[in-house]
Amino acid sequence: MTGTIAAMADPINVTLPDGSARRLPPGATAADLAASIGRGLAKAAVAATVDGDQADLTGVLPDGARVAVVTSDTEEGRAVLRHSTAHVLAQAVLDLFPGAKFAIGPPIDNGFYYDFELPGGATFTEDDLGRIEARMREIVAEDQPFVREEHSRDEGLALFADQPYKREIIEGVDPAEGAAGTAVSAYRNTERFVDLCRGPHVPSTGRLGHFKLQKVAGAYWRGDEHRPMLQRIYGTAWESKAALDAHLEQLAEAERRDHRKLGIELDLFSFPEEVGSGLAVFHPKGGLVRTLMEDYSRAAHRAAGYSFVTTPHLAKSSLFAQSGHLEWYAESMYPPMELEGASYHPKPMNCPMHMLIYRSQQRSYRQLPLRLFEFGTVYRFERSGVLHGLLRARGFTQDDSHIFCTPDQLADELASLLAFVLKLLRTFGFERFEAELATRPEKFVGEPAEWDEATDALRGALDVAGIDYVVAEGEGAFYAPKIDVHVRDAIGRRWQMSTLQVDFQNADLFDLDYVGPDNARHAPRVIHRALFGSIERFFGILVEHYAGAFPAWLAPEQVRVLPVRDDHQPYAADVVERLRGEGLRAELDDAKDPLGTRIRRAKLEKLPWVLVVGDDDVAGATVGVNPRSGGVERGVPVDDLVARLHAEIATPTG
Repeated sequence: MTGTIAAMADPINVTLPDGSARRLPPGATAADLAASIGRGLAKAAVAATVDGDQADLTGVLPDGARVAVVTSDTEEGRAVLRHSTAHVLAQAVLDLFPGAKFAIGPPIDNGFYYDFELPGGATFTEDDLGRIEARMREIVAEDQPFVREEHSRDEGLALFADQPYKREIIEGVDPAEGAAGTAVSAYRNTERFVDLCRGPHVPSTGRLGHFKLQKVAGAYWRGDEHRPMLQRIYGTAWESKAALDAHLEQLAEAERRDHRKLGIELDLFSFPEEVGSGLAVFHPKGGLVRTLMEDYSRAAHRAAGYSFVTTPHLAKSSLFAQSGHLEWYAESMYPPMELEGASYHPKPMNCPMHMLIYRSQQRSYRQLPLRLFEFGTVYRFERSGVLHGLLRARGFTQDDSHIFCTPDQLADELASLLAFVLKLLRTFGFERFEAELATRPEKFVGEPAEWDEATDALRGALDVAGIDYVVAEGEGAFYAPKIDVHVRDAIGRRWQMSTLQVDFQNADLFDLDYVGPDNARHAPRVIHRALFGSIERFFGILVEHYAGAFPAWLAPEQVRVLPVRDDHQPYAADVVERLRGEGLRAELDDAKDPLGTRIRRAKLEKLPWVLVVGDDDVAGATVGVNPRSGGVERGVPVDDLVARLHAEIATPTG
């Protein structure tokens, strides 16, 4: 017996992420480990990873475990803070609204939410958010511990007897698991409040506090429009007041830059109800910007050896059955239409028609790589709840390319293609790049060996490009692994932009081949690629990146000339004609309104250059220059101005 006690009292050993070992007393927790390393780590710690699984700081560590302390200033740590704050939100709502039912409250990017059903079908108001937030701060001040509990399935059902949404979640647990006694985990803060949850959570509510409730929205239970509509409260939570304030300022700046608002103010585009949700129409100014984007892209593709193709907006359903879209993608497609005994779908992707173009004649290895390019409009039936202006639409135009090459050409083609992507993105003003390598998902077509070959080729291209990337396990499309290139915009937000996919499936699906130097037929490798992603989405991101103040080469109106008085108007018109003759986009704003009003109007329209002409300018063939960047000048000779404008407005080369 004595020996047993002595053995139980032996110290334990754990391994840290850097490979070093730490010796701790028996019964030590992750919090004890953090404290043994340093006071700063103990203060920043919010959870731990034990042998690859997330765990509470209060959990006892097993001997021999590999342990990483999770701190509040990491994405993993912030997720713990946000999840814990969501529990505090639920407790506050149940305190303030007796009889409320609560559903789920996960952490999300930059925040959290919780879904509720209020008695009698009531809804939250904006005033309620203030009351709820005040109660949350009281709960934080009470420093309530998060205590983990384990229950059987039946115990869990009894624990949440008056909470139907929690019971539905528990009822989804395998009854056999429930028999083991550990099917349901919950976290209790007080005798009155317990929540169904896997965890982990911070040790106590006192570790929280840097949060803000933001808005209320409706949300169907489990995203099913046939289930009850719940009330969703969104919030954000951070590790410090400085981090919270920085995020709230970024949100305020993002609101000022919202492309939907600026699209109306700058008369760029609209979404008429008569056309339908998620379908944009571009006005003359927006249409011109879009044309400039496309013209640049066309010239770049022509120089890079692409062949331009055009395909129709719809095709027979049998084509999409052959490509696999009807099997794998039907829920995102518009329903078919029956015409003359055949079924047709608006195309969700351009790929199948490009495969048919390749297959239209016998190909030789001497013709490869063959690079097909199209601005092809596609249609996808996105649910109304996810539509978001130009960023998530139902009809949009992809700058779509499919590159057919031999296996030996694949690595070089991918490397040059990724360089082409980065050059184009730099042309439009993006400099900070990140990438994700998305690998084989659980449901896929093809052979694992082919997927491995494609993934290795993509990884090699990323290594050559030298940009930072992470591996997104299982996030590839059903038919191909892919690279997603992300950029950071002017206020630090991350946007997914260009996509490259290596596809081994379509060659088989469409019986594609080429004749090799051995006179035998071989299957080509196919690269799917979109650089803008879609014209509409890229346009919307550009509006927000530049806050509507497009760089001069993209601005729909580059120069506006303002005569001070009516008698200066003939000279102002001559200046406009001179600028137009130089290939510049210039307009005249006559003297019907006061000069100050016209200058303010031009500034609100974010024009790169405003020129004012008066008596001295008429006499001296000069102009007054009022650029968007500031620094007003008087008496600038027109010839000098033209040279300066050409230098600034020249289309960049990337």
